[in-house]
This record gives sequence, C-alpha cells and structure tokens, in this order.
Amino acid sequence: MNDSKKYNQLPTLLVSHLKEILREPGVLFWGILFPILMSLALGIAFTRKQDTLRKVAVLKGESNSNVREILKTYADSTGEDSYQLTIRNEKMGNTFMRFYMMEPDEAMVALKRGLVNVIVAENEGEIEYRFDPMNPDAQLNYLKLSKYFGKGENVVIENTANISPMTLRGTRYIDFLIPGLLAMGVMMSTMWGISYGIIEKRSKKLLRRMVATPMSKSSFLVSFMTIRMMMNFVEALLLVLFAWLVFHISIQGSIPALLTIFIAGNIGFSGLAFFISSRTTKTEIGNGLINVVVMPMMILSGIFFSYHNFPEGMIPFIRQLPLTLVADGMRSIFIEGAGFQQIMLPSVILFAGGIIFFTAGLKMFRWY
Repeated sequence: MNDSKKYNQLPTLLVSHLKEILREPGVLFWGILFPILMSLALGIAFTRKQDTLRKVAVLKGESNSNVREILKTYADSTGEDSYQLTIRNEKMGNTFMRFYMMEPDEAMVALKRGLVNVIVAENEGEIEYRFDPMNPDAQLNYLKLSKYFGKGENVVIENTANISPMTLRGTRYIDFLIPGLLAMGVMMSTMWGISYGIIEKRSKKLLRRMVATPMSKSSFLVSFMTIRMMMNFVEALLLVLFAWLVFHISIQGSIPALLTIFIAGNIGFSGLAFFISSRTTKTEIGNGLINVVVMPMMILSGIFFSYHNFPEGMIPFIRQLPLTLVADGMRSIFIEGAGFQQIMLPSVILFAGGIIFFTAGLKMFRWY
C-alpha cells in the first residue's frame, strides 16, 4: 500500500459513513428531533404552574354523615354522587379535590386501578384515611385532606405567605433535565450508532468485502468514531439552543470544560461500543449486549430523576458509571458554575476507559 492511498483512507471513510447516516431519516429523527421533543414535553410538564386534579373516594353509608356534611358545606356538587373542592394557591397552582361517593368494594377497585389514591371513611365518629403509604401522591392528598376534614375548617384558600417557589435558573427541573439528556444522547448515539452499525455490517457480509480493500482496521474504526462524534455535537448544539430559546437555560460554568467532558464522554462510550461489537456476528446478540450496557445506566444514572433516591449503599457504585460521570460533570457546569477542576477526574477516567476498550476491541476485532 503506497502512502497516498494510506492517507486517503480516513477522509474517504468519513464521507462514506456520513452519507450513510444522512440517508436514514430515522437517524435524524431519533438523534436530533426526539431529544428536543422530549425536553419540550418534560420541561412544560415540570416547569409550568398547573392546576391539579386529585381524586378521592368517600365511602357511602350512614357512618360517613360528618364527611358528607362537610362536603355539602364547603364543596360544589358536580353530580349525583360527586363533589369538588377548590383549594386556591396562586403561587403553587390551584388544587381541585374531586370526591366520589362509592361503595366499599367499588372504592377498593378504584384504588387498585389508580382512579383514586385515598379512601375516606368514618369509624365511630373518627375519620380514617386509607392509602398506600409508599405512594407520594397519596401522602400529599392525605396531608391536604387531614387539614381539611380533621379540623372541619374551610381551607378553600391556603396560607401561602411562607412559600417561596424555586423558579430561578439552575433550580428548575428543566435545568436538571437538559444536561442529563445531553449525556444520554452521547451514550445512545455511540452505543447504537457504532456497535449496531458494525454488527449489522458484519452480519450482512459487508465487512468481508471491505477487508478486501486497502484499508486498515484502525482507520475504519476511527472514521466511525469521528462521524458519530460530529453528529453528537450537532445534536447537542441544537438541543442546547432549543432549551435556551424556549426555557431560557444558561451555562453557568466553563464552556471549554463542557466541551472537554463532552468529548471525553464520546471517547469513553465509543471505546466501549467498539469493544462490544468487536466479534459479535448476529444483530440479535448485539441488541442484547447493547441493552445490557445501556438500560442499567439509563435507570440508575439519574437522567430524569436524582439517583440519590436509591439506597445509600448503591450511590458510590452509581457515581462510577460512565453515564453518571458524564451527566454529573455536565450538570455541575450547567447549574453549579463548575470549571476544569471539577470535571478533570471524570474526564480522565472516561478518556482512559475509552482508550483501553478501543485498544482491546481493535485487537479482538474480526471482519467476519
């Protein structure tokens, strides 16, 4: 192989992989449009002050006369066996408590189906609240109802003098979500785009044809990684631009540090993707291997909700996961004003892990 052909390999492969990606509309949708739509839906759901409808079952019977009298006094009738109480709160959004008069068996079925999460009953003049104590919505309903029924007072307007809603940039859910979506986008794009792409080519015997050309394994794999990193950068830039325009998010820390952790995440996951796809010949097995890596991190790494909700013993392990390193690093820059000092260690770990897995995959790689 002469030097000119050797040096022309990488640009030719880059153009080839780029054309292959752009010819697939699904790739553009799932890689660019879907994360934007997800951020829009979740951002609207968790940042807008919305009125909330909460449904409660009240057992029928003579023993529940006190509850019915309270509802008739303070709530509005919405039907033959239903009432609605409006608890006004200008800062947190109004709460509409919808009460349905039900027989015990009917109320239990509604509770099991999730139509209601609290059942109100009376036992010897004392009001009982029946609900799942592990359900946070049921707990909140109980607190509101116990205040209302417990004292028999009208709480149609709640006291909000001591409430200060956290709506500053950096404290909203959307500020927590966007860095997580960026990190997840890097993982999903590299793991599926690289691993599945290589495995599919191998299963269709395309790699067998490519090996007959004057092409080295390293050039082939580096071209895959480069194109995928370029696509990830475009996807991330569009998502950040969208979030800035719609939700007014801001990057409070160092942008060069953000680029560093972004590149480190791409290299780390690319190396892992090469390693997984280095010898697999069947797409079914490839799907399984990718999901074994991707699914636990999507659940554990705190993309949509904080991983501190897991037991304390799991937290040290979760923090070492690649996706957690990328997501925590990006969040520290977006909402905590972090710089190179805070993201240096996770970046080094991701760089080193990517290089180790890439080298191992290169040695194990087979064309067919």
